[in-house]
Amino acid sequence: MRELEVFRLALPFGKRSETLLVKLTDHGGMSGWGEVTSPQPKTWSRLEESLAALLIGVDWEHPDTVPSGDSAVDMACWDLWTKMRGVPLAEAIGGTRTSLMATVRIAPDLSVESLVSRVNQQVCAGYGHVTLDIRPGWDVEPVRAVRQAYPALTLAVDCGNAYSDLGQLVALDSYGLEVIERPFDTGDVHTHASLQDQVAASVAVEVGSTAGLDDYLTLRAARVLLLRPAAFPSLSDARRAHDRAAAAGWDIQCAGGQGAGLARAATVAVASLPGCTLPCDVTQPPRQNQIVTPIVGANAGVIAVPYTQSGLGHDIDETRVRKLAKDSFRA
Repeated sequence: MRELEVFRLALPFGKRSETLLVKLTDHGGMSGWGEVTSPQPKTWSRLEESLAALLIGVDWEHPDTVPSGDSAVDMACWDLWTKMRGVPLAEAIGGTRTSLMATVRIAPDLSVESLVSRVNQQVCAGYGHVTLDIRPGWDVEPVRAVRQAYPALTLAVDCGNAYSDLGQLVALDSYGLEVIERPFDTGDVHTHASLQDQVAASVAVEVGSTAGLDDYLTLRAARVLLLRPAAFPSLSDARRAHDRAAAAGWDIQCAGGQGAGLARAATVAVASLPGCTLPCDVTQPPRQNQIVTPIVGANAGVIAVPYTQSGLGHDIDETRVRKLAKDSFRA
């Protein structure tokens, strides 16, 4: 590796969330990019202290041989490695789909009427699958209203790990939900199992390791893996979780709707794997946050998997990256 750069970006939208970008350049001048969204406070200093010694002047044969332990570095290695071989990332990791169905996520609103109006906008835009964010106190009434307005709509709810009691969630099952996502604290496997025993909807869990997934598989505590590639140290680790869930007969939904576009592109690549049977959750970011072209998002409820370009399949607007960067370093 000849050169590396790391950028810390403050995204110009909403809460001005932060994202880190890693750019790796080989001796031939080809570059690979990676992203970590909402990084931990020590991530920047760790990369600044250790990344150069790990990569500069080092030759590696495959991304799995780079012991970075960081998803952004791993993504950049995969992007560069697949570009060097002229293949799309989706193909390199075993993807088989050229397009994906998408779900659209809708946050709580000031009123049920306003929520139903927002759902209507998305249905008219072509979405056939909607995920409602719910919390204690904002659950049964909004779900009932949306179901009454759209009896045939495929509907899921995301609980954000906010519940501790089964009662309200069991009550939601009468509204024909497809999936109840992240109902309880991730470590509470037994309560997940109790809920799955009592509802027809599939319970979805989000884990960051195959060991965590195994606990749920053993107790049959869910039927859906919410696979967020950025939560795993590497794309190969995410692929192993996919393989294990698929072998157990679970459905898989890929998610990753934050950041400046690179992490979303990696999510789309993983979502093209054969076991990812549920609509992909990749919320299209505001245009102000885009650093990639074409943008990563859905058109009429469908997401294209880029197969005409190698690597992640998107061009990086480096001018915009440097404009948004509030800090950077190079080695």
